[in-house]
Amino acid sequence: MATVSFKAASRVYPGTDAPAVDKLNLEIEDGEFMVLVGPSGCGKSTSLRMLAGLEEVNEGSIYIGDRDVTHRPPKERDIAMVFQNYALYPHMSVADNMGFALKMQGVSKEDRAKRVGDAAKLLGLEEYLDRKPKALSGGQRQRVAMGRAIVRNPQVFLMDEPLSNLDAKLRVQTRTQIAELQQRLGVTTVYVTHDQVEAMTMGDRVAVLKDGLLQQVDTPLNLYDNPKNKFVAGFIGSPAMNLLDADLVEGGAKLGDYVVPVDRAILAKAGNDKTLTLGVRPEAFKVADQGLPVHVAVVEELGADAFLYGTAEHNNEHQQIVARIDARMPVEKGSTIHLAADPAKLHLFSTSTEERLTA
Repeated sequence: MATVSFKAASRVYPGTDAPAVDKLNLEIEDGEFMVLVGPSGCGKSTSLRMLAGLEEVNEGSIYIGDRDVTHRPPKERDIAMVFQNYALYPHMSVADNMGFALKMQGVSKEDRAKRVGDAAKLLGLEEYLDRKPKALSGGQRQRVAMGRAIVRNPQVFLMDEPLSNLDAKLRVQTRTQIAELQQRLGVTTVYVTHDQVEAMTMGDRVAVLKDGLLQQVDTPLNLYDNPKNKFVAGFIGSPAMNLLDADLVEGGAKLGDYVVPVDRAILAKAGNDKTLTLGVRPEAFKVADQGLPVHVAVVEELGADAFLYGTAEHNNEHQQIVARIDARMPVEKGSTIHLAADPAKLHLFSTSTEERLTA
């Protein structure tokens, strides 16, 4: 097992000015499950490929344990990669696919059979070892790809959106299996996804990237409760946080005729800004007699809860609102209700810097 360190690592693709990954500093602990998450083009897959040796590192360095692997070829890095498209050999059986890398390394037939058998037992693939990949479902193929990585006993697992080809139900099931498997094996794992729900449910820690820059790295719960800036706040959480433009007034932030109380010390941090961005999680809104008037567009009933989607008017502009309400509460589409935000659960962001404002 090993730690992984990105030390101001950058990747600039030929013909482009902006780095795809810009001076990434990230320390991954031994045995940790680290998830890299962000929108398309944020640099998460490039970061993973730099660690794998599939992309050149133009500046900075990458360490696996105490070894500088920045310019070493992939085969010398002691890593195993699980790809989005499984990358299985169609003419080989499951057993041969799983043991192929070992065969290339000159591992004996007996040792190969034992390691493949152990991995197959771990993954519930024992009855499929003689089948070809085309006879397997998408979830089973993904487990074969996992098995191929496991048999190599690498220092680091690298996973590049391994669940994106699976249907929704299978994704939920497989991500649980991967997280449980990683915990059992204790292998340092770097996992890339664009799905923030996947990131929140799987990672020991999550690194959020945007435009090649690391925005924040923390535990899933800390990212949710204490986002460092407006981007992280809007990206982490499903449904997303409400980010509302509000006017600064004495004692609070004003949305339409509704004034949300804000601590004076926080208001002072806004500097010369006349407005701020008010962040309210859907569960921090409550239906009230007084508050922000919201025109109800849709109510999504989910059994125990319901999500209310609507619009609020502020300075002649409509702002989208989502709130989590009691599913038994009678709210009709097309009606207008009032929502009050819990002052203890507000997130406030500077309009000019987009950084979080704290007292």
